[in-house]
Amino acid sequence: MAEDTKVDLMGEAGVSGLQVSGGVPSDQPLKQLKGANAVKVWGEMSRFDPVVGAGLFAIEMLARQVPWRVEPGGDSPQAEEQAEFVDGCREDMSHSWNDMLGEVLTFLAFGWEWSEIVYKLREGFKPDSPGMSSRFSDGRIGWRKIVGRAQETRDKFVFDEDGGIVAMVQRDPNTSASYTIPIEKSLLFRTTTAKGNPEGRSLLERSFSSWYFKKRIQEIEAIGIERDLAGFPVVWVPPQITASDASAADKARFTGFDQMVTRIRRDEMAGAVMPLAYDPNGNKVYDLTLLTSGGARQIDTDPVVKRYDQRIAATLLADFILLGTDSGSRALSQDKSELFTVAMNAVLDEVAEVFNRHAIPRLMALNGWATDECPTLAHGGVEKVDLDALGTFIERLARAGAPLFPDDALEDHLREAARLPAVPEGERALRPAPVVPGEGAA
Repeated sequence: MAEDTKVDLMGEAGVSGLQVSGGVPSDQPLKQLKGANAVKVWGEMSRFDPVVGAGLFAIEMLARQVPWRVEPGGDSPQAEEQAEFVDGCREDMSHSWNDMLGEVLTFLAFGWEWSEIVYKLREGFKPDSPGMSSRFSDGRIGWRKIVGRAQETRDKFVFDEDGGIVAMVQRDPNTSASYTIPIEKSLLFRTTTAKGNPEGRSLLERSFSSWYFKKRIQEIEAIGIERDLAGFPVVWVPPQITASDASAADKARFTGFDQMVTRIRRDEMAGAVMPLAYDPNGNKVYDLTLLTSGGARQIDTDPVVKRYDQRIAATLLADFILLGTDSGSRALSQDKSELFTVAMNAVLDEVAEVFNRHAIPRLMALNGWATDECPTLAHGGVEKVDLDALGTFIERLARAGAPLFPDDALEDHLREAARLPAVPEGERALRPAPVVPGEGAA
């Protein structure tokens, strides 16, 4: 019989498989997207590519319109108090919630976003320290700010022996000073947690090849257009200055003409200075000519660039933004928009999940509260509600005798869907009791 083997059920017997070099994940197969190179590429794509920029802008603007709320973790008075407290902390930071959200959403382009939580004592207004001021004077610990730490300033990550994330080491681009930000006072937002990679995976990764080739085709197209308009410059020089055994003086002349012909542009600086020299037969020793193309290009680059644009938008689930440039139907636009809003809801779910798992429990513990009834952060829907269809649906239910009203939860939901103000506190208690059909009849 085999000898019994003791198994440590509380410890880890394996590893995630993440490749790390110098504190930086290195399992990316493309060298253009490894380490700091990836940060540069994602930054360039999100800032300068019109399709990528439009998709990310649409995501951020829709996210800014979504209402957020804090829900109690139980039915006790203390649970209600905790939810009210967290919601107050959310609105009591030195920056707005939407500004923080805009910073957090950069995790879509870069794959990850690291935010540092800075706390404060809620001791009312402080004229000498505006950043530490609070609208509350209860002496509790609240959020002063939740501020992003730019991806390009990441020097390395610190891992524990099990591969868990301990901290991020940040490098100040102005002073080169190093700062270690522990995970205990941070929030890490990622598109995926595969292999425990703190850098997740950029939403733009799958569109990198399309962006790469589109960018180069546009560069070639611009050069071709310029050459078609300005002509293709050719300099005619004596053969001896191009020979492999040319003298140093002839090589210097060749270099000068080579630089001249490659720098000719049709702009306000256009022009060239040529030596006036003739051979014994009266022919120019040096000459500059502009050759023009004989007709249209053999390849139309417009559909090629358009194809890459469509692929980039599709990877963002934002190809509906291109429907105005083609013959896409309204129904197709609606279908694509609905898919986009489903993805948007999933993105906001991820943001809420990070707060619910880390930010809120820490805040509760710092204030001496138990975490068994932690409040949770929730968001409203991204989708645009068709109020006519919703109204018709409710009317049909009412005609069928469904007991829809009074129902406070239903009323609150309908008000939120129609972007109407919430019921003022205490107003419902002043309303007359509803008359139920069949009751009180003679």
